Amino acid sequence: MSEEISESQAADNNDGIAATMTAQGEGDGKSGGDGDYERAEFKDLNAGSSQLTTADANLDVILDIPVTLSMEIGRTELPIQNLLQLNQGSVVELDRLAGEPMDVLINGTLIAHGEVVVINEKFGVRLTDVISPAERVKKLK
Repeated sequence: MSEEISESQAADNNDGIAATMTAQGEGDGKSGGDGDYERAEFKDLNAGSSQLTTADANLDVILDIPVTLSMEIGRTELPIQNLLQLNQGSVVELDRLAGEPMDVLINGTLIAHGEVVVINEKFGVRLTDVISPAERVKKLK
């Protein structure tokens, strides 16, 4: 059995409660009787608000958040027996062909494809294709 009530039924119910409280001497914000209380005073939340609007939003607050950037050349699956037989000089075959772009991941999410480059005797990655935010959202679903 569903216990859904319409907005008009809820409003009627609230009016009935207010009428009952007033009839009993309660709900008028005055002291008296067994239900001694005082009406609470609240400041206007909209007046003088120091909250940022979307126009004032500043990305500087998130620029220092660290993320994990990883490059994936390829993957493979090995039985534990073969894994234990690996030693220096062993070659592990990956699921990608030579010359295929590698995956660039941030926090485990694919954001780009790239190619390995060597600059001043250090490895680097040249991004060749950046995944659009719309495509990334599609992959999450």
